[in-house]
Amino acid sequence: MNCKPNCGACCTAPSINSPIPGMPNGKPAGVPCIQLLDDFRCAIIGQPERPAFCASLQPSEEMCGGEGIENQKEYAINWLSNLERLTKPS
Repeated sequence: MNCKPNCGACCTAPSINSPIPGMPNGKPAGVPCIQLLDDFRCAIIGQPERPAFCASLQPSEEMCGGEGIENQKEYAINWLSNLERLTKPS
């Protein structure tokens, strides 16, 4: 599955605990990554400094919703936010 245009949910919803260029302490959940471009694409995709977490997070129908989902960005944000809550250390 390919990323949907104008989404960026995977660059906003999850927390990232490893350094990101421009965000040396990572980023909290719900905060857009500084590397998220205006067209909602990643500025460092394919670069060695891209966090392993980002490279491992691949779009899927489960995460992004199927073709019948009206607002796939909202769906993905909600799905990823729920996953963030379920996997947050206590």
